[in-house]
Amino acid sequence: MPRFFSAPLWVSGFRPFFLLGCIYAPVSMAWLALAQSGVIGVPWPYDLLLWHGHEMVFGFAGAVIAGVLLTALPSWAGAAEISGARLALLAALWLAGRVAVALAPLFPPLVLMIADTALFPCIGLMLAPSLLRVPKKRYIAALGILALLFAANLLFHLRAATPGGAEAPLRFAANAVVLLYILAGGIFVSNFTDNVLRDTGRGRVAPGPLGLWVESLAIASAVGFVATDQLALSPAWHAAIAALAFAAHGVRLARWQGWKILDQPLLWTLHLGYAWLVAAFALRAAAELGLVPATAALHAFSAGSLGITMLGLMTRVVLRHTGRALIVAPMMLAAYAVVSLSAVLRLGVPAVSAAAELYAYSAILWGASFLMYLACYAGMLVRASLPR
Repeated sequence: MPRFFSAPLWVSGFRPFFLLGCIYAPVSMAWLALAQSGVIGVPWPYDLLLWHGHEMVFGFAGAVIAGVLLTALPSWAGAAEISGARLALLAALWLAGRVAVALAPLFPPLVLMIADTALFPCIGLMLAPSLLRVPKKRYIAALGILALLFAANLLFHLRAATPGGAEAPLRFAANAVVLLYILAGGIFVSNFTDNVLRDTGRGRVAPGPLGLWVESLAIASAVGFVATDQLALSPAWHAAIAALAFAAHGVRLARWQGWKILDQPLLWTLHLGYAWLVAAFALRAAAELGLVPATAALHAFSAGSLGITMLGLMTRVVLRHTGRALIVAPMMLAAYAVVSLSAVLRLGVPAVSAAAELYAYSAILWGASFLMYLACYAGMLVRASLPR
């Protein structure tokens, strides 16, 4: 058994969690499509769409978030690396949650809730001792996001049996992911872009007084957006806050000068993903005014922003941390286009008569993009890194 825990798969957090997340993305999409068409049973005792939303946040996104945090925090913040048996335990907790949710009718609600909510507090407990000692205290915010995700999932299970009761916790969890994305984006996109601009003589993404104002306004507007969403304030208020977030994050994205790095796929995917977030804020403002469907903003973020960003970031991480050159495989360039097309199709679903067919095409393309990632990089995830 000790030899099992010393396998390359358990060296760093991105390896098992990226592998699991990219396997689960197409599986969950296929399950949803088959359940909607009546081919297989509904894998949730309450509501199919609640199951879908829950598994996108806590299943797929939860796996990628875990992999990114467990890899980035040791590299960027100096937190202790979690590997070996402890990492295998975390992967087993994620897998136990997916099995429990998939077979939910077979388990008592308490067993289901414990199995599905254990991952994030365990990650926090493993990270906290070293993370609380790091000099850069801003990274402690990761513990707060993990706590928010745990609380949202716990409330989801406690209220799942009440009609409409689980919708607010699920929305809260999605908003927590949005905040994490915005905080991480300010680090990843800005720093990676600045490094390339500096090294190639194309300029800098320098903070400066204006930059600090933009960053502060972007974060404050995002927090305000989440607060108004959770408090269910009037549509006019929420439209105003969403419009402010759209403007602030649009300026933030423009400061990163994405037009200068179009020859860098590992960078423009991050910029494109953030552009989907900016669009999501605009769509939410429009939805509050009755101009577009209420789900448009959610799918712009989930299918568009998270989809393209996770593919791009997972590509960078697997290449960088397995000793490979940062050269994107041609199949992955196609995967970036496929997931972007999937998001566009998903937004078009409410506007066409053949909505079911368009939704099916979108789901197939979205899942296929992650299968393409596996085809390119699954071998790298399970094999030893190359010498640097």
